[in-house]
Amino acid sequence: MIALTQYLIRYFVLEKILEQNQLELGLTHKLFSLLVLSTVLIAAAGYIINDYFDVKTDMINHPDTVVIDRAIKRRWAIILHITFTLTGILLGMYCALKTGYLRLAIFHFAAAILLWFYSTNFKKQLLIGNIVVSLLTASVAFIPFVYEMGVMQHTHPGFRYDHPLVILSCFKIVFIFSLFAFITSMAREIIKDMEDFKGDKETGGYTMPIYWGMQSSKLTAFFLILITMLLLLFVVYNSFKYYRTLFTMDILYIIGALVVPLSLLLVMILKANEPKQFKNASLLLKFIMLLGLGYGLIFYYN
Repeated sequence: MIALTQYLIRYFVLEKILEQNQLELGLTHKLFSLLVLSTVLIAAAGYIINDYFDVKTDMINHPDTVVIDRAIKRRWAIILHITFTLTGILLGMYCALKTGYLRLAIFHFAAAILLWFYSTNFKKQLLIGNIVVSLLTASVAFIPFVYEMGVMQHTHPGFRYDHPLVILSCFKIVFIFSLFAFITSMAREIIKDMEDFKGDKETGGYTMPIYWGMQSSKLTAFFLILITMLLLLFVVYNSFKYYRTLFTMDILYIIGALVVPLSLLLVMILKANEPKQFKNASLLLKFIMLLGLGYGLIFYYN
């Protein structure tokens, strides 16, 4: 999903806006692929170290899916984590250097550091872990935008002064994707915390369901999804104002592929009481997030 997000943002959102303004993408296809690989490797390293520190909790919550100490030894997990992290950071530095702005590598360093502290400290703390993961999820969509604008500014020093509206248009659309990713990711993290309530409590967790209770957590997730729906309906309203009809590709997609499933998710959250029910709600939300990415295709062809 990380790779898909970045490719859709670049080739179906940024490219269309730039083409409409007689401009071309700045990064080469090879360099962009290395940028995506860097992001994926750092994320993969984060998953590995998360599993490493979560063995006890996962043995309670998801005993059938535990990998560490079963399919792979702890030592190899650490080796893979270090290898993926270093490779991802080095690739990020190379991409940043090629754009002419080495400081962009801070994104890769920050992601790796945050993922480490998420697994070791933040995950079981109230809200902090949820916010960190949601911010990292949202940043995935922003990386192609930052690098593209960076390389274009480096190639054409007056780019930001000559094309401020182009930059603003790109920023607005990418921000919508990132905001959708942040809010839905935040809701999904809370749902997963409710699913993992038993294991987190037995291993000293301090998550929202443990501190605030299940009902308050359900209401928090409910309102986050509701806010997402309202923001999507605001997009529909603006699209309707522009086209003066509800029967456009983007409006029909937003309502049918996003608003309707989110409505179903609201009902599932309110009715959920067992871990399996929360797991199903989490899986549905993950699918909705994937459908949210699909709007990139609608944006390009609409």
